Amino acid sequence: MITYPILHKQDQISVTAVSSGVPPELHFLLKEAKEKLERDGYQVDIDDTAWTHKELQAAPASERAKALHVHLDKQPGVVIPPWGGHRLISMLEHIDFARIPHTWLLGYSDTSVLLLAVTLRTGIATAHGTNFVDLRGSTTDSTTAMWERVLMTPNGKTVSQRSSEHFQPEWQFDNPTPHIFHLTEPTEWKSIGGSSVQGRLLGGCIDVIHHLVGTPYGDVAAFQRDKLGGKSILWYFENCDMNTSDVWRSLQQMKLAGWFDHISGIMFGRSSANQAVEDLTIELVYEELASELQVPVLYDIDCGHMPPQVTLINGAFADVTVENGKGIIVQEFRE
Repeated sequence: MITYPILHKQDQISVTAVSSGVPPELHFLLKEAKEKLERDGYQVDIDDTAWTHKELQAAPASERAKALHVHLDKQPGVVIPPWGGHRLISMLEHIDFARIPHTWLLGYSDTSVLLLAVTLRTGIATAHGTNFVDLRGSTTDSTTAMWERVLMTPNGKTVSQRSSEHFQPEWQFDNPTPHIFHLTEPTEWKSIGGSSVQGRLLGGCIDVIHHLVGTPYGDVAAFQRDKLGGKSILWYFENCDMNTSDVWRSLQQMKLAGWFDHISGIMFGRSSANQAVEDLTIELVYEELASELQVPVLYDIDCGHMPPQVTLINGAFADVTVENGKGIIVQEFRE
């Protein structure tokens, strides 16, 4: 059974760095996001980890886990790390999963290691979507803004999201816009082997979550059996900086570990990585995967490091359709 937290306006938003903190020269990003969300009616609590960064982490693993538990014990509406990073996986062994309350965890990139582990271990839904620093600015684009509506969806209800009109090809921190992103390129969702797919969502940043294979935090078979009653999984992945050979090897590792047993399909976010190794293009990787697994593969969806992105709920039932380059994702918060 999957259980879903629920967010309310005026809830507290807790910000703790589960991976990388924010260096001093970028502290203004935290301050601007805090001011924006407080104007929107939330209470924002940012702890010390968010303001520190050394050796690719905000603090040692045990300290990051302790800080996370301090926030979770207060049961805020949502915990949102400032952003991702590199070294989150080291804190998993310091987390008491039995103590995790029904509180939303939201983020992407390295944060998705925590999100996936929590859902697999506890059955509590987690949210793959925006990071805290991307919620600053005087306005929010319509795709990113859906994070609130999704997290406010009651148990048993549905929420629908549509693909964006345009996406951001590169980051420009020194050239801010009212809605943060530079959405200049037309969005086009694509599909192989079918344009419609349904299943229970699981996923994250492929660079980091494939490292959960074979660990106590990546037991997909037990989750599917005990929490989903054997229902099909619809995987989604986004790629930060892996080339096509790296992506292919990671997918093969997941397949051999049984992560792709009884799946209904796979979705991939667009990526500025995906660099071809010789003549192995990312499209060929997707085509081989669709043929090998005999499931639809949808790609270039709004997910990951080329914003904006939809908010995908680990554990929720999703019905996804791609037609004429546009996509619709309907998520139902089924137990």
